[in-house]
Amino acid sequence: MRDTRVWQRSFGLAHTVVETVGFDVDADAVVIQVRPAARVRNRCGRCAVRSPRYDRGEGRRRWRALDLGTTRVFVEAEAPRVCCAAHGPTVAQVPWARHGAGHTRDFDDQAAWLAVHVSKSAVVELLRVAWRTVGAIVARVRADIDLEVDRLAGLRRIGIDEISYKRHHRYLTVVVDHDTGALVWAAPGNDVATIEAFFDELGPERAAAITHVSADLAPWIARVVARRAPHALRCADPFHVVRWAGEALDVERRRSWNAAAGRQRTTPGTRRRPGAVGRARNLKLARYALWKNPEDLSTRQRHQLDWIAKTDPRLWRAYLLKEALRYVFRVKGDEGKAALDRWIAWARRSRLPAFVELQRRIVTNRDAIDAALTSSLSNALVEATNTKIRLLARIAFGFHRPEPLIALAMLALGSHPPRLPGRT
Repeated sequence: MRDTRVWQRSFGLAHTVVETVGFDVDADAVVIQVRPAARVRNRCGRCAVRSPRYDRGEGRRRWRALDLGTTRVFVEAEAPRVCCAAHGPTVAQVPWARHGAGHTRDFDDQAAWLAVHVSKSAVVELLRVAWRTVGAIVARVRADIDLEVDRLAGLRRIGIDEISYKRHHRYLTVVVDHDTGALVWAAPGNDVATIEAFFDELGPERAAAITHVSADLAPWIARVVARRAPHALRCADPFHVVRWAGEALDVERRRSWNAAAGRQRTTPGTRRRPGAVGRARNLKLARYALWKNPEDLSTRQRHQLDWIAKTDPRLWRAYLLKEALRYVFRVKGDEGKAALDRWIAWARRSRLPAFVELQRRIVTNRDAIDAALTSSLSNALVEATNTKIRLLARIAFGFHRPEPLIALAMLALGSHPPRLPGRT
């Protein structure tokens, strides 16, 4: 235990003088008593500026370090306060831990790496800490990385979307870089103020450099993007546009079912609802065939569509309109634009109210749809990121605020993941 260099290297105690090493029987842990080296002493814990000493603070304190085999290890030192010109009386900086932390840097880094790569129960069991403590650690590590890197640098093509992370309409707004595939920004909320906060952080110069923005056609996104990044092409997400056609088809399917014989009817004097029969039953069973893509249909579902084509020309026309809109985004480019022109003319004279209204909606957003056809840009990458965030939200169950979840998502899906201690 006399060779202090072994303890310095083993527990990340750079710029630190190891005084003694002992075993605390009450805590059942190894305790390394240290002090900062002279050149890093008496610095503000927030800004690292050398400052005059203020008082002794709360005296000696301990920081949890990485385990020594199966034994816990603590680093113990004085924790005086300095009087910083910018921040006032502040606990002095220590080289082995982040400001305000109860764990060493190496412990924080390992906890953050584990939180990204393994399950919640494994992290808690291995490190012997509470899950809420892991949330605070993840937030600290993310903040430390953000001081070293600029996640918003060099953005050209971005995707914006919202994701529900909790019940009672709790949402996150996320921004993904299409060129790197990395999550670059996230914040709680799904309104104009949230998007404004992103562009405030981005700044006018970098906002002017953005060339493409993919998103669904939510007005609260479109208005802010048009004002803050006027030179960027707004690209409508093809999935959402085709989903509009699916919703219009569903309106027509319900109309057809309501007009069919054999619908469910409640027997007078009882709550029993007998099943549909005849034509109504056939329409009910055919709804999945109407929704699915033609290439994924089973033999039975193809027969169901053939039956609809023969017995219900109006519903069949609605189905063909839905598939024709899918074709527009499959061919893309100039051919897709020409196909969309033909689709709009067809929908306008289709005498199907839902599709007449849909073609008006598409004409209103034609510029964004044409940009998507030209650039082949969609929100598929953003949706994939949202799926991974939903998984992280399940792992992060127990975090009482969105900030730890956002920090975990930025570490797991961003371009700068946490590093294990001792690795370069």
